[in-house]
Amino acid sequence: MFVGRLDAVPLATKIVACTVILLIVGTAGISLTLRQLVGNYMLEKTDTQLFRQAQLVLNNIDTMRQQNNAEKSSSSLLYSYFVQIRDSDDTILRNAIVPTLKDGVSSMPLLPMDGSRGGVQLQQPFTTNAVVTLSGRSVDHSTLSTAESPWRVVALPWTDEDGKPGGVCYIGLSLSDQLDTVKTLTRYCIIVGVAIVILGALLATLMTQRTLSPLKRIEKTAAKIAAGDLTQRVPPAPENTEVGSLSVSLNAMLTRIEQSFHEQEETTAKMKRFVSDASHELRTPLAAIHGYAELYKMQRDLPGALGRADESISHIEDSSTRMTVLVEDLLSLARLDEGRGIDITQQVPLTTLVTDATEDLHALDPGREIRRGTLTFQPRNGDEPADLEFVEGPLPDVTLKGDGSRLRQVVTNIVGNIHRYTPADSPVEISVGVMPASISPESLARMSANDASMRYFIEAVDVSRSMQMGMNYAVVRFSDHGPGVPENSRSKIFERFYTADPSRARLKGGTGLGMAIAQSVVKAHKGFICATDSQGGGLTLTVVLPIAPLEPKIAVDEPPQDAKAERKAERNKAKQEKQQARQHKSE
Repeated sequence: MFVGRLDAVPLATKIVACTVILLIVGTAGISLTLRQLVGNYMLEKTDTQLFRQAQLVLNNIDTMRQQNNAEKSSSSLLYSYFVQIRDSDDTILRNAIVPTLKDGVSSMPLLPMDGSRGGVQLQQPFTTNAVVTLSGRSVDHSTLSTAESPWRVVALPWTDEDGKPGGVCYIGLSLSDQLDTVKTLTRYCIIVGVAIVILGALLATLMTQRTLSPLKRIEKTAAKIAAGDLTQRVPPAPENTEVGSLSVSLNAMLTRIEQSFHEQEETTAKMKRFVSDASHELRTPLAAIHGYAELYKMQRDLPGALGRADESISHIEDSSTRMTVLVEDLLSLARLDEGRGIDITQQVPLTTLVTDATEDLHALDPGREIRRGTLTFQPRNGDEPADLEFVEGPLPDVTLKGDGSRLRQVVTNIVGNIHRYTPADSPVEISVGVMPASISPESLARMSANDASMRYFIEAVDVSRSMQMGMNYAVVRFSDHGPGVPENSRSKIFERFYTADPSRARLKGGTGLGMAIAQSVVKAHKGFICATDSQGGGLTLTVVLPIAPLEPKIAVDEPPQDAKAERKAERNKAKQEKQQARQHKSE
């Protein structure tokens, strides 16, 4: 029960209470220790004084007895002693010196009875109570308190004038001064101790409130987060403190939670949109099939029903074909999402796949200008950033591990999009290259399909070329010069069922799943795909696939300046010829 009640006490109260208790115990212990040490020290000084002054007191007994003036005698140091002389049988001979205080008050130590030593040992100081004698007049409190103070007495043997043992002499000193000193010290220790406890309690309260205030802010922030505001963050604090370290950890955790929550919301929204789009896309051919079937039933008894039946069956077949393609694409995406339906252990001739896709595009659009070449890295030149450059010529031979049929599906979908959504007379550049980059395939696969990610990959290529480390990547680029896609919509072309023009997409046979399948296949190969704008207008799709780790090289020779100049002249000549051909065609 006590532990349960103690756990219910606030932490600040516990800290302050513990601090106050420790201060009280500490100050009380120090005060008692000082009091005991000072008392023992002064008692030792009194004993030393008794032994040192004993002979002097005995030699001046007669002189001190002749002093009758109390004020004068009280001012004499020797007259503060008490002296009692006894014979060898402990019979009291006389009280040689009895100190008299103010107002005729006398005080003497309580000694053994006449004729008895009472266990007192010679030359062993002992403390005894006082016997006070009043004169009958009024006595103030301080005088009475001084008279009632105990005595410190020592018994010493004495000898007569002939040197024979005479008996015992009791010499004593009042401990009033020592007691006053100890009381004063105790009083000051109590005052200082109380001040220390109060000040410590105040400082402990302030420091506890100051230290625990971030925890209260964390509590308020947690309450807001519990209410649904995931944008709240714990106020920062120095990381070398416990609260600061806790704040950093909590903020990191809250960031992950918010990110996961947003990702879950986006996933849920995409899933809802996907289900809605899939239902819509499937409903269209099903509605067409149902409608043409009803039309056939209505017209089968009319003249010319056979021709109309063939037309209805043809429409039903087209709709079922579109629905079959759509279902197959959905099944492919589902398998890719589950990590099934792909084997990336095959040796795939990537150049052959690109060449076949190029031939397919040429067959689909015989009048389209298709240029092939090598994709090279163009280093930074002054203010111009590093970039990838197309150099016309034969495609380089590139082979990598992957799933051949899936990679063929990627390039086929890209070529199919170029055929569907760009004019048949717009030129296309298709290039392949191998480049090292200082980025892991896992990190590459997590990058978003946008211009910033492409720029990051190019910078990684630049770093790898200078440091000779990283991974070799196969880069395939398809650049068309059609209408292009707005910048804010480029990353959306990889979303499922996204089409720039849905009405025209159905007429051209598109399902809106081709680029989504391409992205899933590329990511399954630990690769990267993104859409950027083409130089001169249009859309460029870049596919990056890992090949193998980069082998370190001893040196890389730069091409001579003459070769660079010839290459630049060839590019300028090709651009001029291209412009002249366009002008001639427009005329």
